Amino acid sequence: MFKKIRTVLKYLLITMGSIATILIILAFTSAPFWIWYGIGISKAGINRPPDCIVLLGGGGMPSESGLMRTWYTARAARYFTRSTVIIALPGDTADSRSAIHLMKAELVMRGISPERIQFEDSGTNTRSQALNIINGNSKFEIRQSSFVNRKSSILLITSPEHLYRAVLAFRKAGFLKVDGLPAFEQAIESDITFNARKLGGRKFIPDIGSSITLRYQFWTQMNYELLILREFAAIFYYKLKGWI
Repeated sequence: MFKKIRTVLKYLLITMGSIATILIILAFTSAPFWIWYGIGISKAGINRPPDCIVLLGGGGMPSESGLMRTWYTARAARYFTRSTVIIALPGDTADSRSAIHLMKAELVMRGISPERIQFEDSGTNTRSQALNIINGNSKFEIRQSSFVNRKSSILLITSPEHLYRAVLAFRKAGFLKVDGLPAFEQAIESDITFNARKLGGRKFIPDIGSSITLRYQFWTQMNYELLILREFAAIFYYKLKGWI
């Protein structure tokens, strides 16, 4: 029995080590970025003026994902001036300092009229948010009415890696016209290399100032890998549940 367990552990460690090695090697390439980018644009596109712009809340507010999604939502809402904006984020709507209210405040600060903004504050994942919006189940403001139903055109705004699953989940929930806008970040254009000798310090430490790969790209690609793995797991689960 002990021998069998040791054999299983051995092959498990070999498998995990092989996967880790592959991920490390890939992090020195641009492959993770292009996979992440491909997920982000696979369901992206605005094919019609939206009746509702749905901001799918990220990791709270302020947060990187929350601010990025809010920035894109404000931009879309300023362009499609007749669209209702729905913030889909679980939160305490009675607390003006809660994340959902902070998202609304950010939109208002960026020129969106508060009268255009609605809350979907009950859903705790993408599936439940889609069902609450189409069925009018939110405990606060969303009600099934003339501005939101299965025939309404919906524009989803979320992080790139989440957009594919979000669009499919809203379609599965019953919406017939669902478009998506991925909240891509934009890299800086400046040359960020440096000469360590000019900056002083210990001379026996290697100068990596000209190696953008070692300083930034390797770690960025590893972050993309984590986003991809997490999202692939979520997509797999949603498919098993029949939610997409």
